[in-house]
Amino acid sequence: MNKQILRLAVPSILANITVPLVGIVDLGIAGHLGNAAAIGGIAIGSMLFDLLYWNMGFLRVGTGGITAQAFGRKDFRSAMNAFTQGIATALSVALIIWIIQWVYIEAAFALVECTPEVETLAKQYFFIRVWAAPATLSLMVFKGWFIGMQNTVLPMTVDIVVNVINLFGSYLFAVYTPLGIKGVAVGTLVAQYSGLILAIILMSVNFKKYLPLISVRASVKWKYMKHFFAMNGNLFVRSFCMLVIYIGFTSIAAKYGDTMLAVSSVMMKLLLLYSYFVDGFAYAGEALTGRFIGENDSKSLHEVVKKLFVWCLGLGIVSTVVYSFLGEPMFRLMTDNVSVIEASRQFLFWLLLMPLVSCVAFTWDGIFIGATASKALRDCMLWSAGLFVLSYVALQSWLGIQALYTAYFVHLLVRTVYMTIVARKEVYSKVKIAD
Repeated sequence: MNKQILRLAVPSILANITVPLVGIVDLGIAGHLGNAAAIGGIAIGSMLFDLLYWNMGFLRVGTGGITAQAFGRKDFRSAMNAFTQGIATALSVALIIWIIQWVYIEAAFALVECTPEVETLAKQYFFIRVWAAPATLSLMVFKGWFIGMQNTVLPMTVDIVVNVINLFGSYLFAVYTPLGIKGVAVGTLVAQYSGLILAIILMSVNFKKYLPLISVRASVKWKYMKHFFAMNGNLFVRSFCMLVIYIGFTSIAAKYGDTMLAVSSVMMKLLLLYSYFVDGFAYAGEALTGRFIGENDSKSLHEVVKKLFVWCLGLGIVSTVVYSFLGEPMFRLMTDNVSVIEASRQFLFWLLLMPLVSCVAFTWDGIFIGATASKALRDCMLWSAGLFVLSYVALQSWLGIQALYTAYFVHLLVRTVYMTIVARKEVYSKVKIAD
């Protein structure tokens, strides 16, 4: 079983490693080209896309879970239907985003408090990167479908190509052209469409025998789409709750000034850095859980869950040790702004508290996705988001900005406890064969 887990996890980890590198480069470009406002502009601009795209996370999650179970049943027509439905949804949403982009940006800055300089930079970034919407959303579907088909090498290839082009493109456009900060957005735009073209080629080559099973006309009929949306409606709510937390984190940090916004932006990158390793095992859990449920294989389902948690807890321990020695040096890699570095020292201890709590939550996420337990995922995030908000409101007058980090920790703890409690009902009960 470990071989199956590693076969799926390692390619995802290799791909995920490039994700924080891109974020580090984006912030690094901003940090070295300008002041704290430049870092804040990239952070707010990225946050605006999180608000748009994270709500569409069901395109990857839902497609992956449905496809994995269809793979287990060897029902490849249903697998192709899931892909077609996902792409149709992705392109429709992208068109809506293009239509509402000006209204959206004005509404967003009516709610987000930041300095005029940060707002100007964030808008410049947004109005360039928004044209990548069709590619970005479609790539979510491709990634979910590849994982559901038990192949993480293909999404790894796409992710690495996208992130490498993004990394070098953003640097070249920002540093060697007059675009400055806007060059970061141009680099992302080029990278996303390059990735989409590659994903289409890889699917055509590696899954050629399944392409005749695609029936766009049949797949997008409402009687077939309603199951897709019934499940993904819960996942949409889950994504929205995640946005309350992650967007809330950045928005609240902005209220404490540009320096605290810059510190919190870099801290969030570091807090999520180790999760890119854990996510590799979560993706493996998603693929294998869905497959074994589709095959109705209870023994293998129990075995894979146990082994996944051995891996994730090991990664959590290693991450804590690494942060204990390299927390501040890693922070310095992202910015050379002295005031930002000095202000960060009071927050570095959080890097030692997060990994062991959150690695369990992230691993359960993958397992629950494979089990298509969308209602449980929704309810879990409703509780987590609610307690994130309540924790911050209750503690802010006492702890100040530290209440924000405490609230983030509380949300991770709630996710871990909730999914552990309901796992027997939501995951193990999906197979009928007894141990």
